Amino acid sequence: MKQVILLILAAVFSINSISAQDIKSIELTLNRNPEKAEFVTSDIALFWRAYDMAKPENNLIIYRDEYFKKGSGGLQEFLRKKIGNSCNLVTAIETAPKYYAALRTQSAKVENYKPQMLASFKKLKEIYPDAAFPKVYFVVGRMNTGGTATIGGLLIGVEMYGKTDDASLAGLNNWQKAAVSKVERIPFIVAHELIHYQQRNAHLTSLFGGEVSLLGKSLSEGSADFIGELIAGDNENPHLHEYGNPREKQLWLEFKKEMNGSDASNWLYQGDKAKDKPADLGYYIGYKIVESYYNKAKDKKQAIKDILEIKDFNAFLKASGYDEKFSVE
Repeated sequence: MKQVILLILAAVFSINSISAQDIKSIELTLNRNPEKAEFVTSDIALFWRAYDMAKPENNLIIYRDEYFKKGSGGLQEFLRKKIGNSCNLVTAIETAPKYYAALRTQSAKVENYKPQMLASFKKLKEIYPDAAFPKVYFVVGRMNTGGTATIGGLLIGVEMYGKTDDASLAGLNNWQKAAVSKVERIPFIVAHELIHYQQRNAHLTSLFGGEVSLLGKSLSEGSADFIGELIAGDNENPHLHEYGNPREKQLWLEFKKEMNGSDASNWLYQGDKAKDKPADLGYYIGYKIVESYYNKAKDKKQAIKDILEIKDFNAFLKASGYDEKFSVE
């Protein structure tokens, strides 16, 4: 794990000529103890305070000054990476006002799941002793991601977990309607992003703008779902498995034709652009390959390490035996 953290820090800070000693000092501050993991929910209360203060004539300023500027470091990062500015947030709220209004009650429940999330962190430590445990920040954003892993921590978009049996989905696009979940599923997105934080492969490369094949990207996402499920009890994309399991061979043969290219637009990060099938089926394919590798392995703990440290995506695919599964049918 030490080498990958040094790699990350070097990539991030090289333009500022940070010294090797500074990098080493930062690396030493990583939290390796799941008992010391921090789950930061203060930004949720800040959002609702701003929400109550906001009026059409002042909402842009209110969210800027009372939410973003007063928020945690995690919120600042989420603002830069996923929200952009107050205008984007206000647009999302005004597009689905009933959904956001109902979100308040659900968002207040996040605290209830801290013991469940901590149990997942402990489980990861058991199966992957090199694991590191960053802060987890729960924020309210603009309906474009359930979560993301950054060097500073895990950032969870609570607004994607406001679904209830009677919540209005009016104003949400097709991807949002399919992607929103109930608040009790938050531990599964946290587990998924926690696995991304450990990865030494495609997730890191793409994080810094490197080119990664569709296969590599799908293995990165699929392994986060798979190992996330091992530690949390479920993965964040059950709807993909419901669709994919009856069509697994067909999907694999289609995916195989594109897997060595870098264009992931038919399989990943499609948002509302997917047609005739769920978006992001690359998660499902990656999961199934990783599952095949894990099931074949005699040493399960070594298999986890292998999955998190994939060096050659095609070699990993071959070792998994996944492709052969269909050639003998």
